Amino acid sequence: MIVKTIMQVLWLVSALGLTALVMLHSPKGDGLGGLGGQAQLFTSTKSAETTLNRVTWALTALFMGLTVILSAGWLEAPTG
Repeated sequence: MIVKTIMQVLWLVSALGLTALVMLHSPKGDGLGGLGGQAQLFTSTKSAETTLNRVTWALTALFMGLTVILSAGWLEAPTG
């Protein structure tokens, strides 16, 4: 049961992180990323965008994987 709880917490954290990262993406302008000075943390804007894309895809994969595992009920104890 503790494994399921840990997975649910990871799922929630990945959902919140994914939401924040999508908000930071900027297709043409600075978007919300310009508010925190995100581009100053990296050597170039392209480097910042590349890193942001990689982290977003990693969280997407984690979120989708956990969604499948949790919704399929594979962590439930067998009854009977």
